[in-house]
Amino acid sequence: MKIYPAFIALSFMLGSLVASAATTADWPGWRGPTADGHAAAGQNVPTTWSETENIIWRAPIRGRGHSSPTVVGSRVYVATADPVTQEQLVLCLDRTTGKSVWETVVHRGPLESGNHKVSSAASSTVAWDGERLHIMFLHAKAIYATALDVSGKILWQTRVDDYAVHQGFGASPVIHESVVLIASDHRGGGKVAGLDRRTGKILWEHARPKVANYATPAVLKVAGRTHLVLGGCKLLVSLDPLTGKKHWELAGSTEETVVTATTDGTRVFVSGGYPRLHTMAVEADGSGKIAWENNTKVYVPSMLVRAGHVFAVLDAGHAVCWNAATGEELWREKVDKDFFSSPVMLGSRIYVTSLRGATAVFEATPQAFKRLAENQLGDESFASPAICGDRIYLRGVKKAEVRQEYLWCIGEQ
Repeated sequence: MKIYPAFIALSFMLGSLVASAATTADWPGWRGPTADGHAAAGQNVPTTWSETENIIWRAPIRGRGHSSPTVVGSRVYVATADPVTQEQLVLCLDRTTGKSVWETVVHRGPLESGNHKVSSAASSTVAWDGERLHIMFLHAKAIYATALDVSGKILWQTRVDDYAVHQGFGASPVIHESVVLIASDHRGGGKVAGLDRRTGKILWEHARPKVANYATPAVLKVAGRTHLVLGGCKLLVSLDPLTGKKHWELAGSTEETVVTATTDGTRVFVSGGYPRLHTMAVEADGSGKIAWENNTKVYVPSMLVRAGHVFAVLDAGHAVCWNAATGEELWREKVDKDFFSSPVMLGSRIYVTSLRGATAVFEATPQAFKRLAENQLGDESFASPAICGDRIYLRGVKKAEVRQEYLWCIGEQ
């Protein structure tokens, strides 16, 4: 591990001085305002919609990408990649109307989306730190982190790591106090690192195994400490997100995962899908004890934890509920097939969008699964929904004569 001491000191100072402007009415980055897939309570959002029902606006999105929407203040941000112009961009839309406010080209040159048939050259979700927007792209066989101001001006750009392209790149930047956290696992030997969010300087970094992996780091408050937790690469590792100091590390996680870890405050939950189908709960006290594990494939959609229970949507289409302490399966129900997006929870309702563009809404309690609705928009979807300010923001694709991506704003009319 490399640590850059001068920047660590500045990091702590700035973290105490700068407060995020995002509120619970916003969705400031991957997995939402609490970074665990939970929408703020008390929102009035519909359970049913269609192309003509409960649509506030629909905005065409240039190019293609899997980046989920980020919603802050009066703006919505998404990353995209245009195969015609060979550009990777961040787009800014007006939150009220969906009209374009600005677009910034972050990289120009041949797009690299990887060797998977559904991979994207713009899969990272924009993160807001209270002053700046942060995005990551795979470009020219390297991972770049870039910060922009609210007008779309590029403030800094850091070449974080070389990248041996396999199936593409999917991790998103994560903000913790004054640090931007990134992961770039790949078969050439990647890294997990903390960058100064003002300057892009690398504050600390850890080398990672030579394994392809696609997980976004999670910042979890668990067992009395704040942890950066990252699964995959046959490891589960916990680091101090500000300094990079290792809390603990254990073998046992599968090789490849896309899932962002989550917690119930005592245990950490992580899963993966290649080559081993594996879901597990680990005691987060540093003992290395595995509380429970099973061979369920939760490879891409991240899991949810609520009131002592873990809720997951399996890639193949079932929803499942486990007891968080014991791993006992309480129910398993078919929802759809082929999920690449992650579910979002609002109270006891879960919203999740399948590959074919159908968003299922179901009541999920330990006692039962209750389907409430299924809503079709477009023909394909990879991005996860954002639910904030009594609205749902959903990115998808319509495959008419010309393929076109859209961002829909859904709300009660």
